[in-house]
Amino acid sequence: MFAGIVLAGGRARRLGGVDKPMLTDGGRPLLAGVLDALGDADVVVVGPERPGLRPVRWAREDPPGGGPVAALAAGLALLPEATEIALLAADLTGCTASTVDKLRRARGAADGALLVADGRRQWLAGVWRAAALRAAIPAEAAGTALRRVLGDLSIVEVPAAPGEAADVDTPEDLRRLR
Repeated sequence: MFAGIVLAGGRARRLGGVDKPMLTDGGRPLLAGVLDALGDADVVVVGPERPGLRPVRWAREDPPGGGPVAALAAGLALLPEATEIALLAADLTGCTASTVDKLRRARGAADGALLVADGRRQWLAGVWRAAALRAAIPAEAAGTALRRVLGDLSIVEVPAAPGEAADVDTPEDLRRLR
């Protein structure tokens, strides 16, 4: 079963604490675009609940603010039947259903497939074998770097099309979006 986990709980310190997933692009929240990219998959959004979006399940990392590995663990806990999982950031501006399909096809027998942009792996733009994710999560997930937890898994690097892996982390990114 294919499912999605969308991480939407960051503090956006570099942007003054705005709710990044609810920033709009063309009048739609970024989070809505990421949810659209997941099609009819069962989706868990990890972060505070936000109104006005398609029906999803909501979870919070333990402890709140515990970081992406703790958020991943919270999402996995609600998807025990999933065999393949898209792990996406809620502020991806160029992620589409085609992106997710491309990653699913590229993964093959590997543990995961990640977009690569400007020579860097985009850890929150990938598709993974659910069993590999579950096995990689440490007992103490809070404060652990995602690349440290997932970096030893077998990963297919998928070149991102221009803008496909773009997200909103800095004031410059926000200006680009607008």
